[in-house]
Amino acid sequence: MNRRALLTLALVVPVLTTAPAHAGSYLNRAALLVVEASRESEYLRGRVNDKDLAELVHRVASARLEAASRMNVPKEVVMAHPHLLLILENYERSAEAATESKGERFLIYQQRARDEENVLRGILKQLGWALPGVK
Repeated sequence: MNRRALLTLALVVPVLTTAPAHAGSYLNRAALLVVEASRESEYLRGRVNDKDLAELVHRVASARLEAASRMNVPKEVVMAHPHLLLILENYERSAEAATESKGERFLIYQQRARDEENVLRGILKQLGWALPGVK
C-alpha cells in the first residue's frame, strides 16, 4: 500500500471502530435501566399495597430516571433516547401511584412503560441496533 492509502486507512478505521463501541455502551446501560425498572415494577405489582416498598421503588425509579437523563447518548441512537426516558418516567409514575394507594393508576403507567419499551425496541431495530439481553 502506498503512504496515502495507509494514512486514509489510519484515519477511517478509528472512526468505524469507535462509533459502535459508544452505541454498544449506551445500549448496555439502557438495557440495564429498562430491565431493572421492569423487574422492580413487576415485583411491586404483586405487593402494590406495601407502602414502604412502594416508596423505596419510587425513590429508586426517580434516581434511575435522573441517571438516564444525564447519560451520554451517541448520535447513532439519539432518536431512541427520548423513548428510554419515557419508559423510565412511566415506571416512576407507576411507583408514585403505588405510594398513593392508587392501584389502577399504577397499572396504567406500568402498561404505558411496557408499550413505550416496544416503541424503543422498534426504533432501535430501524436504526440497526438492539438492546442486549440482561440476565
